[in-house]
Amino acid sequence: MAILSQRAYARQRGVALSAVQKAIDTGRISTLPDGHIDSEQADIEWEQNTTQHAPPVAKRGQDEDDVSIFGASQYTKARAVREHYQARLAKIEYEERVGKLVPKDEVQVAAFNKFRQFRDHMLNIPDRVAAVVAAETEAAKCYEVLATEVRRALNEFADSNG
Repeated sequence: MAILSQRAYARQRGVALSAVQKAIDTGRISTLPDGHIDSEQADIEWEQNTTQHAPPVAKRGQDEDDVSIFGASQYTKARAVREHYQARLAKIEYEERVGKLVPKDEVQVAAFNKFRQFRDHMLNIPDRVAAVVAAETEAAKCYEVLATEVRRALNEFADSNG
């Protein structure tokens, strides 16, 4: 038997002090002569004498998921996500206008052209060095000629890309 003040009983029950006071005034729960409450007895009286109300009409028949989907907090979250993406799009548009961003198609065309030039340089190596390699009898000299041409093609590619 826990004897509590009205305020402490309200905290234990999870209701407002005014709800406990109203229950006492309407006779739903009883108090001890000094105004304190026997919590065990009051819990039993509260359950027996308090009618459970039906949920509001707007919420009847709705699943809790439906309520949470259309709740204010969900709207706030959706609005925040929308604003976040709007800010990202504005940043992209700004950077494109300033010149930091280039359209994807332009980059693809430029990359294609650069690699086409590189491929052509590499494929032209045999044409340039065939006669020199054919005249050499030493393998080391052939290797040196080929390595020099490959290195030259790679350096030209690197230099043309900044």
